Amino acid sequence: METITDARYPIGKFIPQPFSEKQKDAWLTDILFNPRQLEMAVLNLDEAQLNTPYREGGWTVKQLVHHVADSHMNAYMRFKLGLTEDNPTIKPYQEDKWAELSDSLLAINISLTLLHCLVNRWYDILKHMKE
Repeated sequence: METITDARYPIGKFIPQPFSEKQKDAWLTDILFNPRQLEMAVLNLDEAQLNTPYREGGWTVKQLVHHVADSHMNAYMRFKLGLTEDNPTIKPYQEDKWAELSDSLLAINISLTLLHCLVNRWYDILKHMKE
């Protein structure tokens, strides 16, 4: 097993994979089950644990859960813009500043619920995309 040496990338850096229908199905499965896996990972954490940074100098677990929802919302909208506009403008966002807004202090079940709903819509769009 690979040893993680850079805590900024807890699952490793992205390695591009060649496109195939098999790879697309694997990616779709990852997207579809992501909210469930995240929910299971935080299910039994108490408030103190949720407010603990997952790495030194990093976001709290709570901020990270809300970030995943923010990130998925942005990705979903970017896909929809890309599919419906000839020259879409894909606007970046300042993730670090978003993580400090008041909604990152809300209960994580709000973002987990949002993720479950959003991912089902995103999954459907991606599933029907052609190469």
